[in-house]
Amino acid sequence: MKLTKLAALAVAATIAAGPVLAELVFPSLDYRTGPYAANGIPFADGYADYFALVNARDGGIGGVMTKVVACETGYNTEKGVECYESTKGMGALVYQPLSTGITYQLIPKATADGIPIHSMGYGRTSAANGKVFRNIFNYPANYWNGASIAVNHILDQEGGDIKGKTIALLYHNSAYGKEPIRTLEELSKKHGFKLSLLAVDHPGQEQKSQWLQIRREKPDYVLMWGWGVMNQVAIQEAANIRFPMDKFIGIWWSGSENDVLPAGDKANGYKALNMHNVGSDYPLYDDLKKYVYDAGNAAGAGDQSGTVLYNRGMYAAMLAVEAAKTAQKIHGVADITPAMMRDGMEALVIDEAKMTALGMPNFGPSFSVSCENHGGPGLGAVQQWDAAAKKWTLITDFGPSDMEVIGKLIAEDSAAFAAENNITPGCN
Repeated sequence: MKLTKLAALAVAATIAAGPVLAELVFPSLDYRTGPYAANGIPFADGYADYFALVNARDGGIGGVMTKVVACETGYNTEKGVECYESTKGMGALVYQPLSTGITYQLIPKATADGIPIHSMGYGRTSAANGKVFRNIFNYPANYWNGASIAVNHILDQEGGDIKGKTIALLYHNSAYGKEPIRTLEELSKKHGFKLSLLAVDHPGQEQKSQWLQIRREKPDYVLMWGWGVMNQVAIQEAANIRFPMDKFIGIWWSGSENDVLPAGDKANGYKALNMHNVGSDYPLYDDLKKYVYDAGNAAGAGDQSGTVLYNRGMYAAMLAVEAAKTAQKIHGVADITPAMMRDGMEALVIDEAKMTALGMPNFGPSFSVSCENHGGPGLGAVQQWDAAAKKWTLITDFGPSDMEVIGKLIAEDSAAFAAENNITPGCN
């Protein structure tokens, strides 16, 4: 009798509490601590704030509220894998590792678990081949695109001829930093420039010997694949040897406000690539102010709004939301699964009309995703730092990369991965 009464009370309490509402879960592998925190924080804030906006303004996605589950990785691969293992059972729809090292470790795990990964502009470049990497996406551009876009910009600056020029690559001595090397080697053969490779060990605070070598060898241009404190130190060292800032070009992870502000006026003219636009002059920011900032729901300290990496986190969240909407439409259900989310990502279409409707006109390039191409169009722009105004400005349109070179490298690398892992490439 006692057990019966307890059971009745439990049922009554459940009824009183109302139905359990579904949530769409989006893990956020953050790093707000450690040597890369200054760059991890704005991305994490932008990612969280966009989902907060979608919940407050739209009532979630297709009527289902979203939940961002943050897990601190410290930009440590082992901790990143631990975060994945501890959150994947929560209904995680997609992972954004924000680390090439973590991405490499999660590719086999997420594929086996049927959960998609979006390594936007980082990770394993050949994952652009969806016939091999079924669950991995890296749209709208990847590192090999970035290497080519940088070389294309140098070609534009040099009137189309860079034969005999020297381009140095200053890179983070990790899987991330090494990603562009193969592409640059192929492009050096095609265009006749000499490639000089300069590795910088984690976390990047000591670069005296590399910049002494640059001072001695006098390369015509320096490209940088850096992250965190490495970028700040490199820009300061470049200023110390008076290397021309307009011939110093970083990848899109080496072009935030955090990278240039420490050098003050000496950073003026420094360039970096970007996969999206800059600043906060978009209608979307009016909605963020109304529904998130003024409501006291901004992530972190609420001080990153409009910065490059905040915009990137927000852009990543927007792409996740639009893929979820696409998945809901494809499958006719609102409470989607990770497998459905994967389908939505593979059918994602982003055009200017959609971006304008979202309050982000001219924010990024139009693109579509397919089984054959998980990497998007491979477009990118060049931004330049104005130290006096303390702001970035895009100085080029979103231009193409050399897919003749990159396509062959992607096919070669993905074929090797398929052979090593007994994968039969193909589409559903």
